[in-house]
Order: sequence, then structure tokens, then C-alpha cells
Amino acid sequence: MRRISVFGATGSIGQSTLDLLGRAPDAFDVVALTGGRNIAALAAAARAHRAEVAVTAYPDCLPALREALAGSGIAAAAGPEAIAEAADRPADLAVSAIVGAAGLVPGLRAAARGTTVALANKESLVCAGPLLIATARAAGARILPVDSEHSAIFQALAGEDMASVERVIITASGGPFRDWPADRLARATPAEAVRHPNWSMGARISVDSASLFNKAMELIETREFFAIPPERIEVLVHPQSIVHALVAHVDGGVIAHLGPPDMRHAIGYALNWPDRAPLPVARLDLARIGALTFEAPDPVRFPALRLAREVMAARGMAGAVFNAAKEIALDHFLDRRVGFTAMAAIVEATLARMSAEPGFTSAPDRLEIVLDFDHLARRRADEAARTLAGG
Repeated sequence: MRRISVFGATGSIGQSTLDLLGRAPDAFDVVALTGGRNIAALAAAARAHRAEVAVTAYPDCLPALREALAGSGIAAAAGPEAIAEAADRPADLAVSAIVGAAGLVPGLRAAARGTTVALANKESLVCAGPLLIATARAAGARILPVDSEHSAIFQALAGEDMASVERVIITASGGPFRDWPADRLARATPAEAVRHPNWSMGARISVDSASLFNKAMELIETREFFAIPPERIEVLVHPQSIVHALVAHVDGGVIAHLGPPDMRHAIGYALNWPDRAPLPVARLDLARIGALTFEAPDPVRFPALRLAREVMAARGMAGAVFNAAKEIALDHFLDRRVGFTAMAAIVEATLARMSAEPGFTSAPDRLEIVLDFDHLARRRADEAARTLAGG
């Protein structure tokens, strides 16, 4: 049996992972599960999967976690350092599904000990792609993509020579606001933004999808993971969410990866790699679907993609700043302190201000520097958000 840890076990990716593990109880031993404040869900998962340890990110939740695990023999711990220590436990596979920059440290720690990392945490590559890849390479660890788009690229490239790749195309559903005019976008509410037409996701990633910031992050991820020049990475809006990515070759041929909008496909592919195993996902009925449509994204209504290309051109600490500013802007939007379209303005203002900081152009090759820029960018983004909000 393979040993597995799931970081972010109570989120949507984590829950889908646990669903697959529960369907194959003889394939994996669960080492560690981590979560946030949903202690009931974390404890229930730890008991159901007989984990060795359950960790909450919040120390004030530790008494409740201990009580929920009483008599189970499962260890309980809390706090960021406890999550990092869980990543140090021997495992064959670590699913990195913590949302936000908080997922960076455990992913790095797991890779440093040679554990295969099934990576769903976008921030790891956006903030510190060179550091994560170098860490994995030095330890002999493998990183497997769990984002549906990057899993699709990974699968489409199987057996292919990267030298023949002319361009890579990732798709975006367009979210709930795909056809909204700019004036209506400015008035969009958080409740409207989380109503994704195709995917069932948490609130934060749903808003990121609605603003295309999620796709902006994936643009940067594609460049870092596959070492593809930015000018050869494209985005297409594909409302059906059936084609997840396409790889175009120099001979004019294009290989597309199709699948239902169900994250268990990408997760299951990573769990079973290099083999394939039956998965409980819907089978495509293309005759019933009838048509697959594509369109170019609107750079005026959705400026996140332009900002991502500026980040890729700047390199250095731009990715860490971009992510930190995006997270703070999202906080302000969810709390209704700024409007939907203000999020891009906050990110753009933060990038402009942080570009003058010493070390901004330095490669993100040390965790301490990445975290320093992350913390400072969050303060600058908060200042930009308060200025836009009029206070």
C-alpha cells in the first residue's frame, strides 16, 4: 500500500481526493490530513480513513479537534508549523490542496524529502515556481499536476517531444459573468460571483474563476511547470468546460484533452500515475453535448490575463506579489468593501508599487525572500484597497 497525506482535506479538492481514497481502501494508507476551522469534517475524515495525525491550521481549534478524536488513537496538532511537520512524515504521495500561499511551505517540505507532490495549490508555482521545481529535482521528487488544465496538458504531452510543441492552449469557462457588460460587472455581488455554471468549488476559487484571476494564475503555472515561453501559451473561453487544454504541434496537429467537469479525473490521474484506473466520473456523450464552442477572452472586461502576462515578463518576485495582492483584493470584495472590477485595479496598483522594492527582480530561490515579499505585498494591497474604498 502507498502512504498518502492530504493537505487541505476539508476543501473541495481534498474532499474529492478523500472520496477517491474511500473507493480504494486497499490502495493507500493515510498518514496526515490537514484542514482549517471545519473541525467536524476534519475529525470525521481522519476517523474514516484511519489517519495517523490530523492537523488544523488554527491553534485555537486544537481543543475541539482533540475532543473530536478522543479514543481514536489519531494524533491531533495545530498551527502552520504542525502542518509543515506533517509534511515531513514519510509518505509516497502528498496532495497539496491548501488554498493560498499557506500551501507553499508544506508542499516544499514534502518535495524536499522526496515525496511525490500532487499539486493543486496554484500559489506554489506562481509565487515560487523555480524554488519548488529545484527542490523537487534535488530530492528526486516528482510533481504531478492536479489542476484540470495542467493535468490535461501533462496527459496530452505524454510521449511527445517538447521540441515539437508550437503552443499550448488552456481553456476557461468564462464563469457566471462571461456575457456581462462592463457596467454590470462593476455592480456584481459576491453571491453572484460564486454561482459557477459548471464547477462545484469553494467561494474563493469561484470568485477567482468569475474574474479570470484563476485563469491568470494558471497561465503563470503553465509557464513554470512546463517551461513554455509565455508567448506560446494561449487562453480560450470554452463555456462547456469539456476541453480542458490543447497542445498544438509544429506540423499543425492539435491534441486536445476532453473530460467531464469533475476534478476527480485530474486527482485520480495523479493518484494512480503512471497507471490509469477506473474513476467514478461521468462518461462524455458528445452526440448529446452536440457542440463545443470557443471564443477569445475580453481583455477589457477581464484584465487579469493581461496582468498575468506582465508578471511573466517581469519574473522575479512578481508572481508572489501578484498572488498576495489578488488574495487581499478578494478578501475586500467578499467583505463588500470594494466592487468586483476593483480587484484588478488593486492588483495592478500593488504590482506597480512593489516593482520599486529592492530585490523585486531577484529569482524566487529562497523561501524567506518569497515570504517577505508576500507579507509586504499584502500590506500594500490592503492600502490600495482602502484607498479605492475611500478610507
